[in-house]
Amino acid sequence: MRPHHRTLRLLGSLLLLAMGVSMTGAAPAQAASPTPLDRVIPAPASVAPGGSPYRITRGTHIHVDGSRAARRVAEYLAAVLRPSTGYRLPITDRGAGGIRLRLAKGPFGAEGYRLDSGRKGVTLTAAGPAGLFHGVQTLRQLLPAAVEKDTVQPGPWLVAGGTITDSPRYGWRGAMLDVSRHFFTVDQVKRYIDQLALYKINKLHLHLSDDQGWRIAVDSWPRLATYGGSTEVGGGPGGYYTKAQYKEIVRYAGSRYLEVVPEIDMPGHTNAALASYAELNCDGVAPPLYTGTDVGFSSLCVGKEITYDFVDDVIRELAALTPGKYLHIGGDEAHSTSHEDYVEFMDRVQPVVAKYGKTVVGWHQLTGATPAKGALAQYWGLDSTSAEEKAQVVKAAQSGTGLILSPADRVYLDMKYTKDTPLGLSWAGYVEVRRSYDWDPGAYLAGVPAGAVRGVEAPMWSETLEDSEHIEYMAFPRLPGVAELGWSSAASHDWERYKVRLAAQAERWDVLGIGYYRSPQVPWGSDGP
Repeated sequence: MRPHHRTLRLLGSLLLLAMGVSMTGAAPAQAASPTPLDRVIPAPASVAPGGSPYRITRGTHIHVDGSRAARRVAEYLAAVLRPSTGYRLPITDRGAGGIRLRLAKGPFGAEGYRLDSGRKGVTLTAAGPAGLFHGVQTLRQLLPAAVEKDTVQPGPWLVAGGTITDSPRYGWRGAMLDVSRHFFTVDQVKRYIDQLALYKINKLHLHLSDDQGWRIAVDSWPRLATYGGSTEVGGGPGGYYTKAQYKEIVRYAGSRYLEVVPEIDMPGHTNAALASYAELNCDGVAPPLYTGTDVGFSSLCVGKEITYDFVDDVIRELAALTPGKYLHIGGDEAHSTSHEDYVEFMDRVQPVVAKYGKTVVGWHQLTGATPAKGALAQYWGLDSTSAEEKAQVVKAAQSGTGLILSPADRVYLDMKYTKDTPLGLSWAGYVEVRRSYDWDPGAYLAGVPAGAVRGVEAPMWSETLEDSEHIEYMAFPRLPGVAELGWSSAASHDWERYKVRLAAQAERWDVLGIGYYRSPQVPWGSDGP
């Protein structure tokens, strides 16, 4: 293009902008209207729109009530807002107006909050810091997607007027990341944590051991990590977390109000451990390291006393690193362990978890033994799971065992969306976005008391996933729907309305660099009603 043509094009662009039209034909940013209060995910418990919006400006301050916990949440909020707005947004415990974070008694529960927005400011009120943090995630979604950018944007930064009163349906809203089949670095895990936090997920279940890799350092059994962690599916280099690295993941998750739930899967899914120490095998012979994807062929030696020394050491060291309440002991697909041995193993191992101050979580096969008092069983069955197996889970729930619902044909995020999905598996069927969202955890298993359902969790198994791009493509757009199932009331679940709110999230994902599956079931690009 010759110079005078470039000049004419530039003048034309300036003229269009002066007339209030962008190069794409859209209205300029200054004409934007605020995001409606009911457009966020998860759907809030109560929304009362009304009044003037609040505009964040160069003069906006973030006010806190003087508590250290509120100040930490305020610092997080400021770190989100400052790069894109270009504003200083000083944090202060004096003054009025602006953005205010306050801790106060109220009907919020441990994680609920109230957001009040009007011309003079936005106030977030919660009984605890987790509630303030979740309120901040709502505030983020009420602001334009450009707020997520790391360079200064023109705005305006409007928050719609009105009130949101919100609290979660379930206390367990989890996501599991399998770091055993493929290893993910600390930074990759942190990136996923940030994405989970945006949708008020509060549990990060880390699957730390399996046939293909052992991923946490254990001082008393060092070869578990150095040898058992030296490979992964396909024969790659694998890896493991040092204790310092694991503690960094725990700390970072805690700063986003996620509790880390570590899992050491046993007595099956243990080839990495068996390969590392011959004495853990009944015949005293260590098998080779395994890099395939078959399951059900490995087992700890239930009859050997050294097995329980091993379990005690591993649980003791892992419990000491983990401030959260729970420790997951797996228990699924133990096909190489007889029923009698399985029951004996669980009877001996569950008290070890309690001995080190943790509460047992196990896959739902744990209900085939005798779950410890207070234990949680994670149900991963399908619609087609046998009536006998479902009845076993229902009986345990009726006897006091809490359930986490993770039906594989609904919320396993590694399942292919369709036959053409380039990643993932399909043994549980194809799981499109609507199927993942369109069910009620509280009514999923007939006969389970409503109070036995503690929440939902979306597992991400990594047989075919090797990096953050893979994780994000499989998680989005399904993950926000699972988060909504865990947070929002059953009465609010409506696919036709949800899919419009989901489509509106795409612009934010684009800004955050999250590559997602553009499901034909979702009206991408639609502003909705």
